[in-house]
Amino acid sequence: MQIKGVLAVTVLVLIASTSLMAQKKAAGKAAMTDQQFVEFAAQTDMVEANLGQLASTAASAQPVKDYGQMLMTDHTADMQQLSTAAQKAGLNVPNAIDSEHNKTMIDPFQKLKGTAFDRRYIQEMITGHTKAIEIYKKEAADAQSPDLKSYAQEALPTLQKHLSGAKDLEKTKGATK
Repeated sequence: MQIKGVLAVTVLVLIASTSLMAQKKAAGKAAMTDQQFVEFAAQTDMVEANLGQLASTAASAQPVKDYGQMLMTDHTADMQQLSTAAQKAGLNVPNAIDSEHNKTMIDPFQKLKGTAFDRRYIQEMITGHTKAIEIYKKEAADAQSPDLKSYAQEALPTLQKHLSGAKDLEKTKGATK
């Protein structure tokens, strides 16, 4: 009788755990709020501008340095557009890179130089811009604020240009050796 009781409790715990995991996964796929999008976009702009500036000194290939300069210029300009849209929507824009992004995105690049920097930078730019495009498309479709919806739509071509540029760099043998 005790084995049946233990078995029943184990099954109930497994069912409850599975249900909780499914709820967490569903919550993870829930749409961002406009404020969460602004925070994501601002962190992205600041990290990309920072890494773009770092590329000018740490990269070995001139095309990677040029790409970094383009990102620094474009993401600095984008931050201004984001700030304007967020202000109109009554939302707060972070003005510094948070510790999580510093630790995961900036710090690893501080230790790299030359071709090692080039390879990692190009890979991160492909991954990051792919993710950003997905999030911006969702915001362009689902934003509560018309100003943020418009901002996200207008930013997409630049993000797509950045992704295309990173993929072109990946194909260039000189930048990935």
